[in-house]
This record gives sequence, C-alpha cells and structure tokens, in this order.
Amino acid sequence: MPLSRIDPERYFTLFAAKAERVRRDFAAAALALPELQLFASPPLGYRLRAEFRIWHTDTSIDYAMFGPADPRRAIPITDFPPAVRAIRTLMPLLRARLTDETLRHRLFQVEFLATLKGEMLVSLIYHRPLDDAWEAAARALAADLGVQMIGRSRGQKIVIGRDWLEEEIRVDGRRLRYRQIEGGFSQPNGEVNRAMLGWTRARAAGLGGDLLELYCGNGNFTVALAPLFDKVFATELSKPSVAAAHCNLEANGASNVTLARMASDEVGAALARVRTFRRLKDIDLDAYRFTTLFVDPPRAGLDAATLELARGFANVLYVSCNPATLLANASALAGSHRITAAAAFDQFPYTGHLECGLLLEQRSPAPAQGIVARVPRTLAAGSGA
Repeated sequence: MPLSRIDPERYFTLFAAKAERVRRDFAAAALALPELQLFASPPLGYRLRAEFRIWHTDTSIDYAMFGPADPRRAIPITDFPPAVRAIRTLMPLLRARLTDETLRHRLFQVEFLATLKGEMLVSLIYHRPLDDAWEAAARALAADLGVQMIGRSRGQKIVIGRDWLEEEIRVDGRRLRYRQIEGGFSQPNGEVNRAMLGWTRARAAGLGGDLLELYCGNGNFTVALAPLFDKVFATELSKPSVAAAHCNLEANGASNVTLARMASDEVGAALARVRTFRRLKDIDLDAYRFTTLFVDPPRAGLDAATLELARGFANVLYVSCNPATLLANASALAGSHRITAAAAFDQFPYTGHLECGLLLEQRSPAPAQGIVARVPRTLAAGSGA
C-alpha cells in the first residue's frame, strides 16, 4: 500500500465504498443481506506490525519499502503513519543506534511487533552469521530501548529477552490475555480485532449448547467465545498456533475448551465416524451437543467437505478475510441457512481488503441431540492418524 494513499479525510468515504461493494455483490447473487454493521478502524495509528527493508549507504541506513511499479527502487521511510504510536516512536531511536557497525553490518530487514498493552518486540534479520559481539551489542540496545529483541540469520535465532509479547484486550468488561509469538499470526489491527471479538460475542450470546471452532489459530476468538457455551472443541493445523492457543487458553482460564491439531476436513471425517484419529483417542465426541460452528478460514474459504459439515449446524458464525469466498460459501449454504446478521470490519484501511462477518441460521433447525449423528457419512473414507 503506497503511503500516498493514506488520507484520513477520505478514510470513512473509502470504507463506506468497500462496504457498499459487499452489499452489491450479495444482492447480485440474490442473497438477502441484513443491515451491514460497519466497524471502522482508526484512520491512523492502527497497525501493530510493520516490517521494512534496510537500505545502506556509505554513511547511513534507512528503512525502505519497494513499490510494485518499480520493485528495484527503494523508497526511504522516515515515518509510517499506519503504525501505532509505539512503533512510530521507536523507529528513529532504533535507526540511530543501528549505525553501530556491529549491529549494522549486513542488516537486511527490521520487523516491529507491538501490542495494545504497550509491549514491543524488534526482529533484526541479517545476511551473515551472528556472533558474541553482535549479541552483546544487541543486549545493550534492547535494554536501552526497553524492548524484546530477536536476531535472525540463516539457521540462527538469538532471543534477547522473550520471543513473544503479552497482549490484553478488554471486551464486554472482560480482560482477555494473549501471547503473541514472533513469526506467528496475530491480528494486525488491534482496535478492529477488539470490534470483531465484541461482534462475534454478541451474535453468539444466547445460542447455548456446545461450539465447534475450526481454524482457531492462537485462540483469538476461542477465549472470547468460550464463556458463552457449555463446551468448546477447537481445532487448528499450524503447530506454532496450537502452542500459542494452549498458552492463551490457560492464561484466560478457558477450562471448557478442548483443543486438537487437525485440519477442517479431518474434523468432518471424525464427526461423521468415517475416519478414526489417534489424536482424538482421549476425546469423547459423543459428549458434545454442538449447536454452533465458528469459522475464520484462510482467504480460500471453506472447502466442499467443510461446507457439507456446516449444513448440519443450527448456527454458523463465519468471519472472513475475503468477501468473494464468503459470498461463494454463503451461496452454497443458501439452501440450508439464511443470513441473520452481517458486519464489515476495516482491518486494512486504504486497501481493497475487507473483513466480514455473517451469522447464518438453519432454515429448519435439527433437534438438539447434537451434530455427530447428522453429519453426512460421505465426507471422507478410510482411517488415519
């Protein structure tokens, strides 16, 4: 995103235009969309993550970005208005200290990670091995700046302090705590994430029963939704995200959540009883009475097997980072579900990207005996680990 596009005076007009495109696309697909709730971002100072290449001259270094029109031409960055104040404040202080040859030599990239709570982590990425002299200089720098720091080069990772930050987000009077791991996924726009958590909680309130969550990541939504259900079965495929989710569930006292490392199609196969998994040997799927499916999938959306699984749920709560695949999935579910709530979250201001949320309710809800008996046995076949 070119910095020239950032114009706070035009922000709300641009956000409204993105939301209107979603309305038009759903209408064109003959899907009845309820009133679209809009959740805006702060026009400036919204990003909790930023990364820059380092551009070296004979006497100095600069943060740099490269435009798509000329990817070889470095654009020096002296300030980055999309970033939260903590990152913008730290950027010149860090650059001044990186003129030290021990820290500067073959420095390739700098990555910033911040939290709403105010913690900071800086990753310095090099095209050379890091030695004891580098570590001593980095420890002094991290102490002076009051940040966590990581040095990386090929096959090397040196942690100065911690390789994670602790985030705190207040939602509906609760303080939610999250461990944000360097290199792992976390929501880049903290205030919009807060709005997303609040909206999903409001939609889930009163649904009751048990919740199945796919693509749970680091437990961002899991810890917010868990108190609203009797039991939660959450799944995620990424090992680092699963590790972070375990930490976050414990930090928030989410004792009613069971977490399994599984792909979405594997979950459907397990619930349909057409595959068995050693990973589930200590989990009694028959004990769950699922009323609600929550998904926050990758940009590709839900695959055919997961859509088939979703058709058996009384409620599908869907957060999407891609309105196009959300529309395709909602259209595929139109025969079994109707949309009863919709929202747009501007996670990435001044870009064409938009996060959306839908609550879909089953047109003829099945009895409350649970989802397991209703999942079609055509989802998969065979047995596996």
